[in-house]
Amino acid sequence: MSYHRVVVKVGTSSLTNSEGRLDKDYMAKLSSEICRAMNAGHEVILVSSGAIAVGLEMLETRQIKPTTWDLPEKQATAAVGQGILMSAYISAFHSHQIIAAQVLLTREDLADRSRFLNARNTLTMLLAMGALPIINENDTVAVDEIKFGDNDSLAAHVAVLTDADILIILSDVDGVYAQPPSTSNCEPPVLLRTIRKVDDNILRVAGGAGSKRGTGGMITKIEAARIAGTGGIATVIAQARRERVLDDILAGESVGTMILPRKSVLRGRRKWIAAGSHPRGVVIVNEGAARKIRTDNVSLLAVGITEVRKRFASGDLIEIYDANGNRLARGLTNYSSEELDLIKGRRSEEIELILGYKYYEEVIHRDNLVVFA
Repeated sequence: MSYHRVVVKVGTSSLTNSEGRLDKDYMAKLSSEICRAMNAGHEVILVSSGAIAVGLEMLETRQIKPTTWDLPEKQATAAVGQGILMSAYISAFHSHQIIAAQVLLTREDLADRSRFLNARNTLTMLLAMGALPIINENDTVAVDEIKFGDNDSLAAHVAVLTDADILIILSDVDGVYAQPPSTSNCEPPVLLRTIRKVDDNILRVAGGAGSKRGTGGMITKIEAARIAGTGGIATVIAQARRERVLDDILAGESVGTMILPRKSVLRGRRKWIAAGSHPRGVVIVNEGAARKIRTDNVSLLAVGITEVRKRFASGDLIEIYDANGNRLARGLTNYSSEELDLIKGRRSEEIELILGYKYYEEVIHRDNLVVFA
């Protein structure tokens, strides 16, 4: 396969050693592999974690330790670490004559359509200049309502934003196993080489936390693959410290686990719905509605909704979950949360009798709906 534009995500557990300190030897390995990829004609975007871990390392040298480890302390620690981390990257890539460019993003930067396009244009121009964009979440200002939550998700959004050809998530595990490797079993764990569709079984085996030094486990990587898949982008989850891991993946060799994308590729506004805008609320749907959304690409009707969570207005982006807590889709709602609380579970012909008016037959029209399953 030919991968022109590549998004590489590396996690905190890979960037740091067993003592939680920045691993300069690994950064040298990573920079060498990215250099070879760029020299071979690939455009590379690096999404990097590690600012908080590096900041904590610096603070500890001054006998300063966070006490409550609440959001302000995490933000302050990230502020200390971000410059140090970027300086280390600049030094590592300078030896390869590669210009590193820092880009800090929050979900809100992608929630607004114009800012979404501005971010896309900036990253595209950096690639055209031959620079290496190094992206991290702007932890110093991000709060719970606007955080991506983990850099796996951020990397997936960046991949869709930039029309990447592949998302490579480098981790401290070899890939996705048929069962967690820690499970006590006489048989050795089986590594899944290819996942054609992320179903309930894959989500179940992906459960469990990752390294203590990282924020996400395998489940966040699977969710990231689902996001990337909406843009027709394949995802590979692989061991960061494997020799020549990027070389082999970009050469088309079977490394780690590849999660295949959906066949239909999103364009224009639907791409922004999938990977840009920030959801304002959630609706839970019954089994019948979930099945139709998964298989038939139909609009969401009020009759299939069983529960409404959070407050949102008409026109807001909301997410759809099934009764088991699996995220199915997201889309632009025609009705507010207050209206949906009144009409949930009711047929479309009853809406006007209940509300006194009816804007649309559908809660979310299929043209404004992006299905992840």
